[in-house]
Amino acid sequence: MSQLDVAVGYATSRKGVPASASFRRWVEAALKGARRCKASEVAIRIVDADEGRALNLQYRGRDYATNVLSFPADLPPGLNLPLIGDLVICAPVVAREAAEQGKKPADHWAHMTIHGTLHLLGYDHIEESDAEAMEGLEARVLAGLGISDPYLA
Repeated sequence: MSQLDVAVGYATSRKGVPASASFRRWVEAALKGARRCKASEVAIRIVDADEGRALNLQYRGRDYATNVLSFPADLPPGLNLPLIGDLVICAPVVAREAAEQGKKPADHWAHMTIHGTLHLLGYDHIEESDAEAMEGLEARVLAGLGISDPYLA
């Protein structure tokens, strides 16, 4: 893979939050799974529930904290930078979901990071066929990391 730069900022307690090296490994796995070979930069901000809720309300009109928000880079034409975008991951939501779903916390962090990274690359799950493709890719990338398919009942 070409050069990858993942900057992780912690705007909340780091307790229970993976190290930046883990986020880099997960972003790299998502990029490889999506066959992106170009140099890439991703910024990840780990937030608390208040910031997660405020951002979700501001950008999506939804008044609750969500697990991951993806902000693809919107670069002007002709500006060729490796930035693909920013992820905001809400630590308490990821921790709560992992507990509710009986998943290892690190596995759920990996899933949310991969899911968000795929959104940065243009994948979405609005249409059922797109959701199936995205979820299948997520499952394959996670399997490559030794993590079970999060979509199995």
